[in-house]
Amino acid sequence: MNRRNFLKVATVGSALGLVTVSRPALASVSTLPMPVARPKFKDDDLADYLRKVRQFDEDHEGDVYFDEYNWGLLKSSLERFVRMQRVVGHGNFYLLDFDEALRLANTYPSVGAFTTPELNFLETLFYEQAAIYGFYGEKPLKNLTDRIPLREVVKVPDSGNYLYRGKPMETFEAIRKILGPEVILTSGVRSVIKQFYLFLNKAYESGGNLSRASRSLAPPGYSFHGISDFDVGQAGYGHYNFTERFIATKVYRTLRELGYLTLRYPRDNLLGVRFEPWHIKVGTRV
Repeated sequence: MNRRNFLKVATVGSALGLVTVSRPALASVSTLPMPVARPKFKDDDLADYLRKVRQFDEDHEGDVYFDEYNWGLLKSSLERFVRMQRVVGHGNFYLLDFDEALRLANTYPSVGAFTTPELNFLETLFYEQAAIYGFYGEKPLKNLTDRIPLREVVKVPDSGNYLYRGKPMETFEAIRKILGPEVILTSGVRSVIKQFYLFLNKAYESGGNLSRASRSLAPPGYSFHGISDFDVGQAGYGHYNFTERFIATKVYRTLRELGYLTLRYPRDNLLGVRFEPWHIKVGTRV
């Protein structure tokens, strides 16, 4: 299905079959999504917006969900990505591009070829305007088939992650020189496929709530992990490195004091994303 057909679908509903929730009733989305600038809020609207972002992992009135049909495609696509990751390994999965994923799915019976409805679902999700469900960030990867240039990345020892050569790697090496083994790389380069996996998994955990998922994770194509950024953590801190408790660590305090924490998603940002104090904004590979 091409983009023109997606827009024809969108004129009578959402191209993704989205519904907004004003609990407990369901109402269809009927407007055609258009490019949306970052929102401008009046006082009451801003307070409501900030409440949703601060309570990022809860359901809120006005959140946008997949309908029943696309919920089924979410689950089957996610299951296929899980099987694919088992075949190629976690490290290789970070770098896997869309075309490679299709070839791999067609080659390995243990993964299985993507169905036409699944491919339409993934393509629509990638090209749909994320602002319709509340994500207002920029989109650094414009094409579904954008790939990670393998010559431009390097695997970071003892992390299982990759970083781009140039400024990203230089930035991490400077941080590691200051903090030594106390700082760890928790997430580096992510391909479109890896971001699909993470986002769909979060949407699944959220019961199909795209708004809730996008408050925690950039949708596919919108993640700056695809071109530059990376996440750091305190060694031994486990999953708390991805919570606000990270601001109590020595790693956070040191990086803030030395000016390394130019955050992609600061507190109470207007991008629709929770506060991410662990996310290092690089912005360029050169």
